[in-house]
Amino acid sequence: MPTERITFPGHDGTELAARLDMPEGPHLATALFAHCFTCSKDMPAARRIAARLAAMGIAVLRFDFTGLGHSGGEFANTDFSSNVTDLVKAADYLDGRGMAPALLIGHSLGGAAVIRAAGRIDSVKAVVTLGAPHDPEHVTHNFADALPEIAAKGVAPVDLGGREFCISHAFVEDVRGEKLDQALHDMKAALLVMHAPRDEVVGIDNATRIFQAKKHPKSFVTLDTADHLISRGADAEYAAEVIAAWARRYVELAPVGPPSGAPEGIVRVTEADADGFLQDIQSGPTHHLLADEPRGVGGTDRGLSPYGLVSAGLGACTSMTIRMYARRKGWPLTGVSVDISHDKVHAEDAASNGQPGKIDRFTRKIRLTGDLDAEQRARLLEIADKCPVHRTLSHGAQVDSTLVDPEG
Repeated sequence: MPTERITFPGHDGTELAARLDMPEGPHLATALFAHCFTCSKDMPAARRIAARLAAMGIAVLRFDFTGLGHSGGEFANTDFSSNVTDLVKAADYLDGRGMAPALLIGHSLGGAAVIRAAGRIDSVKAVVTLGAPHDPEHVTHNFADALPEIAAKGVAPVDLGGREFCISHAFVEDVRGEKLDQALHDMKAALLVMHAPRDEVVGIDNATRIFQAKKHPKSFVTLDTADHLISRGADAEYAAEVIAAWARRYVELAPVGPPSGAPEGIVRVTEADADGFLQDIQSGPTHHLLADEPRGVGGTDRGLSPYGLVSAGLGACTSMTIRMYARRKGWPLTGVSVDISHDKVHAEDAASNGQPGKIDRFTRKIRLTGDLDAEQRARLLEIADKCPVHRTLSHGAQVDSTLVDPEG
């Protein structure tokens, strides 16, 4: 996916580092992602969720809060309220580019921040929390032993996940005074609460309280096998697919126009299993399927084979073309069925060196039902050969390939 590296001013004017993950196909909507406490925009869950949403047509801005990751400023001078304002500033940046965010996604403390920020961003129609605490003060459990020193000195270093951060007394007091119930009660946007039952960092009871405090529309989905950081790729992919499907009910997606030279948009194929052959296929915001190989050749047989997909395209196009012609003629065609088989056959002229080679052969068996006479049936068989996919396979096609930077 195309990724822009950008900066924008945060709550105190400090430049915040961000990545804007754009769809390769049509841009249907924009989301803003808030990472967890002391994490960064590049945490695996954020990258995976952003990539999946971008593949579905939703651009995602993910950024480092002040003092974290590649952003400027001092973490010791920030608090929960400044994080919320950073989110508002990020939304202002997107709005300035004509991409006002309709969807907010927040993980852990970032989930609490998007709940608070939603009421300050007019374009927001939907909010998603992932493993979020009901009370931001919950984050102080990570450094409970240091609270006396923080209170006495005003600031103290704490070890969080093997890294040292300076936590200020102002931060502690800010999260202690922050309550989300009123923000949830006043929230007009739809809310999706996602939480793992086995989350050992933020218990699932937090999700219950968030859900109960919000009026409808609201939804709850459990991430059954996930940990707090949603570190497994499969869990992040599942979360993203649910988010995209759910958001379509509340986010107004931009109408899709046919891009020049690619009337059917972009089809993205992503490897889903490096040890096998499973492939994840996404076409636009709504169409998703899997491709695989049979178990006998090392696959897991969870999807059509590549040639099976080609055969499916030929069969679908054949049926559609026949139906279109019969409908235009007003003929009594009541049903079409197309069986496709594929094999390779010898052809003396298949190889460029003149030696015998093999070519691909697709065999179609077409069933037409309805009160059709022999002449009509014969004509519809002729029309089958005029389907665009048939012509592409018969005449050959040019495939242009280039390597792109995986980091955009």
